[in-house]
Amino acid sequence: MVDITHKIITQRTATAQAIVKVGSPVTMQAILNKTVPKGDVLEVARTAGLFAVKNTSNAIPDCHPMPIEYTGIRFECLEDSVLIEVTVKAIYRTGDEVEAMHGASIVALTMYDMLKPIDKNVEISTIKLLHKKGGKSDYGNKEVQKLSVAVMVCSDSVSSGKKEDKAGKVITEKIKNLGLSISKYSVIPDEIIDIQNSIHAFCEQKIDLILITGGTGLSNRDVTPEAVLPLLDRRIPGIEEAIRSYGQDRTPYAMLSRSVVGFKGDTLIMALPGSTAGASESMDAVFPSVLHLFKLLNGFDHGK
Repeated sequence: MVDITHKIITQRTATAQAIVKVGSPVTMQAILNKTVPKGDVLEVARTAGLFAVKNTSNAIPDCHPMPIEYTGIRFECLEDSVLIEVTVKAIYRTGDEVEAMHGASIVALTMYDMLKPIDKNVEISTIKLLHKKGGKSDYGNKEVQKLSVAVMVCSDSVSSGKKEDKAGKVITEKIKNLGLSISKYSVIPDEIIDIQNSIHAFCEQKIDLILITGGTGLSNRDVTPEAVLPLLDRRIPGIEEAIRSYGQDRTPYAMLSRSVVGFKGDTLIMALPGSTAGASESMDAVFPSVLHLFKLLNGFDHGK
């Protein structure tokens, strides 16, 4: 199966449709009057659909097992057809549209099986997804693609040339995958004055987002929080908590990180871990949804 461990958990909703067409009005009356020899067609099909939704991962090879929280199955009986709608809700890392479509398919197939002894012209048509909600499609960055972004690497070893920068490159790659570009990239030593001078310079250049990697640990040389905190006008604890919570699900050492996030004026500053894994996971934890902040800023110019 596809690796989804990097994704965040959100509420997911999907609704799928299937249509069962009958050959005569007599068949529709038998459905409504519950006189089909094999039993109550709609209720048996509903039960089959509920089982199908819960067992989708057993039938579709690449589907992940889903913690389904709700399944609703609705029928609309027309003159010559039955419209089936299956709605599925889950709180998980991946979408549930296949579960909804699988449920709708099995509801339709169950109806076909029950009706074929009395109607040789029954057919199934139009199995499709009607709509879905949740995940990146709802928490994307379409409105803020013109942001200016700076990446700052705080590392004595990288700045001295003794070590290659990997965390900054990971952050840069993830930013590019969001459709954004890096305006500035710098490498500086773990010194409070250097960090603060770089932040002041970027803010003067009207950089929208500063991503700092390194110096958030607990060694004597980890001073990034001490440098950043005095400069912040508004701290955002929720983003910090989300980063640590996401990391803690993956390693018990995430609780030792001192990531700091907040605004200096209209510039969002995010101080992330210096390890490659820590930087990557921190980005996965809050992007692209964190970009919604820029939509909330008064006077943000979407076209700059």
